[in-house]
Amino acid sequence: MKPSQTSGFVSRKKEEKERNFSFSNSSICQQEEKMSAGAVWYRLSLLVLMPDVLLWAARISCRNEAGEAVDWFVVYKLPRYTMNASAGSGLDYMYLDPSSRNWELSRHFINTSQSALGQTLDQLYRTYKDQENSTAGAYMIYNDAIPSSKNYSTRRGHTKGILLLDRSQGFWLIHSIPRFPPFPEQGYGYPASGRRNGQTAICVTYTYDQFPEIVTQLLYYNPNVYNCSIPHPFQQALPNLQKMCLGSSLPWITVKHLTKLKSAGGENFLHFAKSHFFVDDIYVAWMAQNLETDLLAESWQLQGQDLPSNCSLPRHVYNVKEIKIPFHSYFYSNYDHSKWCVSWRYEDQWTCIGDLNRATQQTWRSGGFICTQNQNIYKAFRGLVSYYKSCNVTN
Repeated sequence: MKPSQTSGFVSRKKEEKERNFSFSNSSICQQEEKMSAGAVWYRLSLLVLMPDVLLWAARISCRNEAGEAVDWFVVYKLPRYTMNASAGSGLDYMYLDPSSRNWELSRHFINTSQSALGQTLDQLYRTYKDQENSTAGAYMIYNDAIPSSKNYSTRRGHTKGILLLDRSQGFWLIHSIPRFPPFPEQGYGYPASGRRNGQTAICVTYTYDQFPEIVTQLLYYNPNVYNCSIPHPFQQALPNLQKMCLGSSLPWITVKHLTKLKSAGGENFLHFAKSHFFVDDIYVAWMAQNLETDLLAESWQLQGQDLPSNCSLPRHVYNVKEIKIPFHSYFYSNYDHSKWCVSWRYEDQWTCIGDLNRATQQTWRSGGFICTQNQNIYKAFRGLVSYYKSCNVTN
């Protein structure tokens, strides 16, 4: 099934090494006679298990910079301008996955195919090229700012992300980067407009049975889909994914929806999704109260448009004003286009990453956040907070 386009929206060697064996038939027989029954069984078991190992390696999942499958990863693209440093490339990024305890500065730029985003999205490009295959996976790409366009969609959700899945598993990548990624036929790339400010992305691998719930969350997003392909086998199991792909009428939704998700590796997540009917600050009115924790919130804060720190409800939200990175530098929030928050109390250990800024004009926009109590994710993000503004004083 080829993706179709309407008004700028798309509905969406091995080389075999030769080895020369000089065993004669008699020597082979002699070796077989000496081989114990246990050794024979061991070799046979390897042959039986090998297809499963190869299948696991081939499954769609988030990928690290070596192209290896990971359960999840987080990327924090650093802004071009930081304090106490000359202008950078705007392409450096920090990386975190289950194998690391804290941020690692990547050796690769984010615009290269060797980056974690590049390695992960390579699976998307291979799926795109294999669309005629009946076993090809399904994908959907959405962004309120589509590539090669200067316009932003205010009619749809303020959301950005990619879904890619087969009938076994897939990933959901949530990010903050406008005009990213390029259309699949163009291959991997990173927009020049994404260099100036900081950006975040979180990728989580899910088994197939999690995707009906993910699709439900996306209904609340009302995402601006610009490229997708939903082969026939997925249309029956995930009909609303097909409707979003085609731009068809969607089922009626309520104001907001909270759900539990579990990664393929067993990591627990909470996902908050609000529709445009929820006209309020998602940080204060919902997330902080539901999680029962005060939050330190980092989002793009343009002067005159940002919401102040809020202590009007039992659980408070404080705006982060300055970010310190582990490599002896700092940057201000107005150079950061990312959207995340962490528990003020270290004991609560909540981290949420998502779509919406703390801004007046975004109280009526749809979008959401994925939240986790993973200890290493919390420590990594909590350690970035240099100072924040409480309701009465800066800390």
